[in-house]
Amino acid sequence: MTRKRRLIKKVVFYIFVAALALILLIPIIWAVLLSFKTNNEIVNTPLSFPVSWDFENYVRALETIDFGSMYFNTLLLVLVSTFFSIVITFMSSFAIARLTFKKEQTAEHIYLFFLAGIAIPIYVLIFPVYRIDSAMGILGTRLGLIIPYIAVNISFNTLLFTGFLREIPGELEEAALIDGCNLFKICTRVVIPVMKPTFVTIIIFNAVYIYNEFPFASTFIQDSRLNTVSLMTSMFKGQYSMDYSAIIAASLLIMLPELIFYIFLQKYIISGMTSGAVKG
Repeated sequence: MTRKRRLIKKVVFYIFVAALALILLIPIIWAVLLSFKTNNEIVNTPLSFPVSWDFENYVRALETIDFGSMYFNTLLLVLVSTFFSIVITFMSSFAIARLTFKKEQTAEHIYLFFLAGIAIPIYVLIFPVYRIDSAMGILGTRLGLIIPYIAVNISFNTLLFTGFLREIPGELEEAALIDGCNLFKICTRVVIPVMKPTFVTIIIFNAVYIYNEFPFASTFIQDSRLNTVSLMTSMFKGQYSMDYSAIIAASLLIMLPELIFYIFLQKYIISGMTSGAVKG
């Protein structure tokens, strides 16, 4: 009877997981079906199968959009913003987790100050950041986007970095200090190698956020030559009409690199999230 109960529980569990996976895949499957339809089919019969399975919508999307330029602009923003965001937040998190302040609660207050950014909606920051970029003379430039992207990621990065640093035994760094390592060597040769899963997790989340970010990009980019992939879909919207089929096809082309990214690096995401934010 015990074996039968275990078998029944396993079967129920797998059925539940399969059903949940199917529910999560329905939007993607539906988007794939819509990408093969015409605009009339999408509007009149959105739940039916396409009449013809051709790649006309994808061809039109590729002909309309300069993917090379947009991917270059996006990757440049992703690489620069992610690099400086990680460097800044790792140093601040290391100071919070390891340095001794005159007042005992100073480190905790600084930590909570950084985390407070998570509670602020990004859309609320658009107008203040717009005014700041305009005053600095960087509105409409890549730098006008890079700085806000770095600032927006500080709270999330601090949460993971500080949580993981507090789990690392201090004896590990003390042993390196006795062996003659300075602070820079302790960070680069001892701490960072141990924190590899957390670094990969933060890189992935920062990169995916910047890759998909739309509000800042659509507001601050004023030159079409600086357009990012998140602005692709807006190119199919006219004054009196909208090319739904091409929008969906372009959206799937945008999603494809992210899906491949997640498939190959998902183990680092899971390990980094579970180990880096447990005690933060």
